[in-house]
Amino acid sequence: MLVKKMKFKFNFAIKRKTTHKIINIGYALAVVFAFVLSLTNNNNVKASTSKDERIDYLMIENSVAESMSNPETIYPDASFENIKNLYDKVITMATLRSADKEIVVEKGDTLISIFNKLGLSREQANDVFYELKKHYDPRDLRAGQKLQAKVMLNPQSGEIVELKSLTIEKGVAERVIIALNENNEFQISNQIDELVEEVNSATGTISGTLLKSMQNKGVPSRTVNNFIKIFAYTVDFRRDVHKGDKFEIIYENKINPNGQVVKSGAILYASLTLGKTKLSLYRFKDKKGNVDYYNEKGMAMKKTLHKKPLAFQNARISSPFGKRRHPILKKVIIHWGIDYAAPKGTAIFAGGDGVVQVAKYNGSYGNYIKIRHNSEYSTAYGHMWKFAKGIRPGTRVKQGQVIGYVGSTGRSTGPHLHYEVIQNGKRVNPRSIKASTGENLKGENLRKFKKLVADIQSSYKNMFAQTETKKVAKK
Repeated sequence: MLVKKMKFKFNFAIKRKTTHKIINIGYALAVVFAFVLSLTNNNNVKASTSKDERIDYLMIENSVAESMSNPETIYPDASFENIKNLYDKVITMATLRSADKEIVVEKGDTLISIFNKLGLSREQANDVFYELKKHYDPRDLRAGQKLQAKVMLNPQSGEIVELKSLTIEKGVAERVIIALNENNEFQISNQIDELVEEVNSATGTISGTLLKSMQNKGVPSRTVNNFIKIFAYTVDFRRDVHKGDKFEIIYENKINPNGQVVKSGAILYASLTLGKTKLSLYRFKDKKGNVDYYNEKGMAMKKTLHKKPLAFQNARISSPFGKRRHPILKKVIIHWGIDYAAPKGTAIFAGGDGVVQVAKYNGSYGNYIKIRHNSEYSTAYGHMWKFAKGIRPGTRVKQGQVIGYVGSTGRSTGPHLHYEVIQNGKRVNPRSIKASTGENLKGENLRKFKKLVADIQSSYKNMFAQTETKKVAKK
């Protein structure tokens, strides 16, 4: 009787241990199943769930169901440690989520290092890199540039588990896309937006700065800068423009499929009313393909030389041409140019078409450039911070082209441009020269231009009676 009792207790202990083991497995797997089910049915989760993820969930649920029916067969070594490992693995698989991630290129980053950060192996990164080089120049990658990626994330750790796609902006309305295909291979493609061209118009009264006044009417800042450049040959925007003066403009924009302005087009018509004087200019391309701006009679308004060759047209004259007390030498000497005070780094333009004769550090002038425009005129630029890329002796430049940047090199007390005009070998006052105008239109060019002017005046005669910016279809 004692033996039977002990045997019964022993058998009961074994059954209780096995039952307890099965209950633990079942409980753990049931928790996993409930968690997975809650994830697949949770409508409040913002992250998207891919088709692949749903298949993974089904596989997990089937495994759980099979394990529940026969746990000791599927998991013969069903220890607590193994159950915990299984639980952690299932949780990780079940919680992966697709996410959009913005990658900001840092100094020292390369495309391969970025691929590595996004979870690609070294071999994958190299393969993608060499294929990408056919579509994108890696040297174009810049610090601060933003890349758009779609990735699979582990939300608990924030770790990127897999890269789905990476988009690199290549230019205006153009991008390169690296994407994982159905065969789990990366493919590279170019995407170019079809841009729509629209014509806009704006008119208004100047209050404060011209830039702010035009921006208030919806004119993009880049277009305003181009507007200023057009008149910079004849108008001193610091002295000639006053509150109450008026502007008119007709300009093009290029719009992407989302309705965003991605590129500023040409200014077709520009007008400034300064006091009682109205200056109107029309854009025209002649039969040789040259583009310039002319008044309604076909006379070119561009001068041979720019009086203030700076991007910052509100730059004040810190030192005029002629006799002055030198701020460093402390004695009265002749100042052979005009000093325009401007912030360091302000772009300096070529005063006219010509060839660079000198581009070097030149004693008290600091970084110095001299340009020969024709047999009569040359211009000189001093105290530059640095030269623009490609500017060296022998380089041919166009009027308005950036040749350098404002600085304070040489004998200088602060950032400014020292600007000289040399006429027949003698330095003259840049503000008093009467340089000849550009080539006026004649013959067939003049006839076509007058027709263009008539078309613009007819099409837009009522447009400037309103103060709000309007958009009209391009003819």
